Formats: sequence, structure tokens, C-alpha cells
Amino acid sequence: MYARPFIDSLDFARNGRRISGEVQIAELPRLLDILENPQGILSYTVQGGVDKQGTHFLDVGVVGQCQLRCQRCLNSLDYPVRLDTRLLLRDQSSLDALDDSVAGGEAEEFDSILADTHLNVLDLLEEEILLNLPIAPKHESGACQVTDGENAHREEKNPFAVLVKLKRN
Repeated sequence: MYARPFIDSLDFARNGRRISGEVQIAELPRLLDILENPQGILSYTVQGGVDKQGTHFLDVGVVGQCQLRCQRCLNSLDYPVRLDTRLLLRDQSSLDALDDSVAGGEAEEFDSILADTHLNVLDLLEEEILLNLPIAPKHESGACQVTDGENAHREEKNPFAVLVKLKRN
């Protein structure tokens, strides 16, 4: 089990700090719900900074591989995780103002999160990974393979399989 890193996000960004490490996929409980297999390790990097306008940000990078379930064949699908994103740090009042401007049709170039004095880095990574995984993962067209044994097994489990056999006779 890995230690869960916490940071003061504004101080981290203001001082240009950097944290990197690895996390076992099994340590990310919300991610486990959508994975086919909890095995594997993800490497991450979080770099703080301040842009020219004085806005504090976190650059988040995650690299690794996870196994999802293909929605066509229901078999395991190796999915590469490659995430590079910038998150702007905002206080609650600026987030509320941002919500109003987005509702008014204005778009922001980067996502924003609430600045936190006790930000759980692994929770942040897990959230970003979840937001970037496909809703309905599928193998590339023609790559799904279902063996004849699996077809026969599925046919036997089908409640209408008896009717199909009667129709054939």
C-alpha cells in the first residue's frame, strides 16, 4: 500500500513544486468499479506553477495501462492511459463566478478546481482518469473475437435456445 500524498495546492503552485510517483490501480476505489482487472501501476506527476496572469495551476500527468471491458464482445480491452492536463486553482467565489460565465456561454480554456490546503493527490488523479476514460470502450473495428465455444455457451444460456432448436427440426 502506498502512502496517500496531500498538498497545500496554492503553496505547491506558488513555489513551483513537483511531486511524482506510482500508484497501484487497486488503490483507486472509484476506478475499480469500471475496470475489468484491478492489476497494474500508474505513474503520475503533478507540477505546480503560476502563469503570466498570476493564476495558480497544477499540471497533471498520468501514464500507464488499465483493462476495461469491451462493449462489443465483453472481453478484456487493454487501454493506454496517457493524461496531460492543466487545472487552474480557484477559490470558491471565483468558481461561482466562473459557473455563471459558463452558463452565459463563455468557455474557459482549462478546467478549474477548488484550491485546497489539504488536497489529496490520489483523489485528484483518480478524478482526472475517470473523466478521461471512454464511456463505452470498444476494440477497434474487426478486432473483437468471440470463439465458437463462447457462442455455444451463450446460446445454451439463451432462454430462447430451445425454441431455435425446435425451429431447426
